[in-house]
Amino acid sequence: MTNKDIAKVFKLCSQLMELYNENPFRTKAMASASFRIDKLPFAASQSDLETLSEQPNIGKSTAEKIMQVVTTGTFPDLDKLIAKTPEGILEMMKIKGLGPKKIQIIWRDLEIESVGELYYACNENRLIEAKGFGLKTQEDIKKAIEFSIANQGWFLYARVMPSAMEVIQGLEKSLPLAPISFTGDYRRKVEVLQQVEIIVAAEASTVHEAIKALDFEFDINKENHKIKFNDQNGFPFEIIISSTADFAKDLLLTTGSQEHISGLKTIGEIKALDTEEEIYKSLGLEYIEPELREGGKEIELAKQNKLPHLISYADLKGSLHNHSTYSDGVHSLKDMATYCKEELGLEYLGICDHSKTAVYANGLQIDRLEEQWAEIDVLNEKLAPFKIFKGIESDILSDGSLDYADEILSKFDFVVASIHSNLKMDQEKATNRIIKAVENPYTTILGHPTGRLLLSRSGYPLDFKKVIDACAANKVVIEINANPLRLDLDWRWHQYALEKGVLLSINPDAHRKEGFLDMEYGVYVARKGGLSKNECLNAFSLDQIEEYFKTKKVK
Repeated sequence: MTNKDIAKVFKLCSQLMELYNENPFRTKAMASASFRIDKLPFAASQSDLETLSEQPNIGKSTAEKIMQVVTTGTFPDLDKLIAKTPEGILEMMKIKGLGPKKIQIIWRDLEIESVGELYYACNENRLIEAKGFGLKTQEDIKKAIEFSIANQGWFLYARVMPSAMEVIQGLEKSLPLAPISFTGDYRRKVEVLQQVEIIVAAEASTVHEAIKALDFEFDINKENHKIKFNDQNGFPFEIIISSTADFAKDLLLTTGSQEHISGLKTIGEIKALDTEEEIYKSLGLEYIEPELREGGKEIELAKQNKLPHLISYADLKGSLHNHSTYSDGVHSLKDMATYCKEELGLEYLGICDHSKTAVYANGLQIDRLEEQWAEIDVLNEKLAPFKIFKGIESDILSDGSLDYADEILSKFDFVVASIHSNLKMDQEKATNRIIKAVENPYTTILGHPTGRLLLSRSGYPLDFKKVIDACAANKVVIEINANPLRLDLDWRWHQYALEKGVLLSINPDAHRKEGFLDMEYGVYVARKGGLSKNECLNAFSLDQIEEYFKTKKVK
């Protein structure tokens, strides 16, 4: 055990002591000991109690603790503190720029207990109003968390996308005549991935020169015709070298999951033809879009020409589940609506600010609801035919009830019911809680059903079939939350929902104007799940969705 390792133990102890407001003199002494141990001119692990006690500012008590750490790896004072500290809070201690005082506010005041929740709070702009925080601090924390996640070797598709486009455009510029395409997980638009794969049909030496022009360090593996490099953001890329004759075949083979390719091979030989469409046709199959090539039912459906006509971003007519400055949004209701109408060309906006239980997000009490409704009426006259629908993101309480009385719920055009608290129920309780909320006659949409945060927090355990069956029985729409951190409902459950006749809705959960653009990622996920536009609520026209909300409202 090195001096640095021992010093880290003392430093963590001092940080936790400060977190729990323990005696400031003992806390400072522990921090000082950490500094002194790190600067010892010899290895503490090879020393003895007497020698350590003689060192400046160490003393016998600290020396005894050092010997405990050397022999056991820790000591009782620290063990007691760790035992009463949530794992997520301990993880926060590792984030650059977050000291005990700030973590204390995050934990006690904002009720955030994990790095994933903290990252999402940064995206929702929740930290800037907290004591001792501001916009710069919030952005620094967000960047530090992103750096930590990247070091784990997994990346969000949405985070990688800008870099991926920059790299492929650079290659296309250097190789204007060579066939080039994304492939692998990236082409299938998998929500989290470890690398971006690109396939190029050109001579190896020519590809090497094109990659050199990108000015990245790279490794060449001549045996499998692959080149690996990391871009300036640290994202890993793999370039696969093919030939013009084999390009379509190699593209198909490198795009599909192992299960998908195995399924194709059971049908017949995968031939080197001019296009992927021709290869699928030679196997007696309808062309299968890359997003669907995951080894599910896509091959069987392709045999029968029954593949869904996948939704596109252009199919979306409006945006539901969005927040404004009435709760925890960055932009005003007017700004959000104007952006949707003028910049995105949408027909409607569903505003769903947080409900009264979400105190941390400035949730709306009744008087502020009425104020918002009055503003919506004025804006609807000015922006017509564009329309703002009066919605709410109503918290699902621990017992499954919503947090407004029926007389209030009845006044909304639609209600998104979501869970934001008490996320540690077992599967039976969590499932029953959601089913009760779904059975509420005022629930229109079930928001981010599992509460997951990709790469940060797994969702609460659910019996998905029971929840989806309940939504089908009560004609409740299920949200595909398009925030790149959520993408919830997971695409693996879309088909079951669609088979049960449940509508899905691609909702950005936007807290600022730019957040509407997340619907693009929601579309990617929806396509993986086989969603068509007629099965998506916010692909309805204004007239259609007005009629839908009217028929759904409780009489």
